[in-house]
Amino acid sequence: MTELGLADTVGMLRQPGVRTRRSSSGLGWDRLYLSTQEEQPYRAAFDPAPTHLVILHLSGPVTVRRGQGAEKRSRTVPAGGLFLQPAGRTLAVELGGRLETIHAYLTDDALREANGGRPVELCEELGASDPLTEQVMLALESTVRTWEPSARTYTDQLTGMLAAQLVRRHGVGTSAPPSDRSGLSDRQLTAVRELMEQRLAEPLPIADLAAAASLSSSQFTRRFRASTGQSPHQFLLKLRLEGACRMLRTGSAPIAEVAVTCGFSHQEHLTRLMRARLGTTPAALRRSG
Repeated sequence: MTELGLADTVGMLRQPGVRTRRSSSGLGWDRLYLSTQEEQPYRAAFDPAPTHLVILHLSGPVTVRRGQGAEKRSRTVPAGGLFLQPAGRTLAVELGGRLETIHAYLTDDALREANGGRPVELCEELGASDPLTEQVMLALESTVRTWEPSARTYTDQLTGMLAAQLVRRHGVGTSAPPSDRSGLSDRQLTAVRELMEQRLAEPLPIADLAAAASLSSSQFTRRFRASTGQSPHQFLLKLRLEGACRMLRTGSAPIAEVAVTCGFSHQEHLTRLMRARLGTTPAALRRSG
């Protein structure tokens, strides 16, 4: 699929008063475009977008008006408030003051998958409070700020969580898809683990792992956790650390080479995670071996 980018914001982030701090542009994300910025007061109208837009206010309070004529609404939105614009609808909006925001532009395919393949209609929100959506968006922003290619599996999981929460909390007449507590079959789990081991050094999208199990991404994530007690990202990280430990104990390759071979972005990345999760460092592990 094509990466989402600035063109998918229908001009909202191209306004003169928008100063972008960071975005997911160039990271290969195909179901979500994320951008963090400072916005100056403005009044504008935007054409219907192909993506659903969630805006998290990082500062405030600030007055926001949306709609026109008799449908115009106004609200003073505090930090943590959400603005939600469904795909396919025109938007007239006025921002009454300077604001720091995170914008998330999410594909309709991501929402449909989170809803068991069924169509989704979202509510228009102005200042809604949704702590889970807020935390997921902050976690996504953190991955952009400290991006490591090996985090691709993790960001795909967060994208699925965001889509599922929008369906549950902000969907019109939608109900959660039937609960699926069954795990993966032995054959499916073996196929997924083999793919992880074969592509240990690569960014590994959830969609590729799900395809190995012949499941949708949302089904795969639920069933994988039911089988292993871990998310795909946690399991993959464990395999990467185990591989690095084996290479350090039994081989003589430079630590930087071990890091890249096992899917870490660089030596410092491996050192940081090994210290946090195993209480040691690559150099110390090599000396002990």
